Amino acid sequence: MQVDASTGLIAGVSFVDSPNRGPRPPGSEPELVVVHGISLPAGQFGGGYISQLFTNQLDTRTDPRFAELAGLRVSAHVLIARDGHLTQFVPFGQRAWHAGDSVFQGRHECNDFSIGIELEGTDGSGFRDIQYERLESIIRLLRECYPGIGADRVVGHCHIAPGRKSDPGPDFDWGRLQRNLGIIRPTTQRRVLSK
Repeated sequence: MQVDASTGLIAGVSFVDSPNRGPRPPGSEPELVVVHGISLPAGQFGGGYISQLFTNQLDTRTDPRFAELAGLRVSAHVLIARDGHLTQFVPFGQRAWHAGDSVFQGRHECNDFSIGIELEGTDGSGFRDIQYERLESIIRLLRECYPGIGADRVVGHCHIAPGRKSDPGPDFDWGRLQRNLGIIRPTTQRRVLSK
């Protein structure tokens, strides 16, 4: 895999253009990777609902479990499906809307300087080997492209929005990333963000 520097896209990966993005602040480069977990409806996999959500195409009237998503505008840079399929929604040079109210090492607005990677799964379902393999490949690629992403710059959504978010969940294998990539295990921020 390679990132095309001119487009900010991973070559050969499916691209579905999300409108839920914006420019990064002037001079800002990605310095943080945020790992998320997502399933729609909660606990179910497949069906294309995540892509629909990220492109504002999800009809929230079709399932009562979608009601709370009405009007929500979110995205991520990359989604890793249960079977390992990769879909990119936002070029890496752009700001995806994935972190929300967040703080990393005293810096707020993590969307400004981070890359969001969604793993299809839940806090309790765990993730598949192929998803970890793809995640590791993407992190290696991003660390080559963006030198600011150091060993201590890969975190879960739970670490930058504690009390508000719990993903990727307690069963996520941070030890695997530590062994395979030299990632320093993240710790939760002390500040609890509002819900």
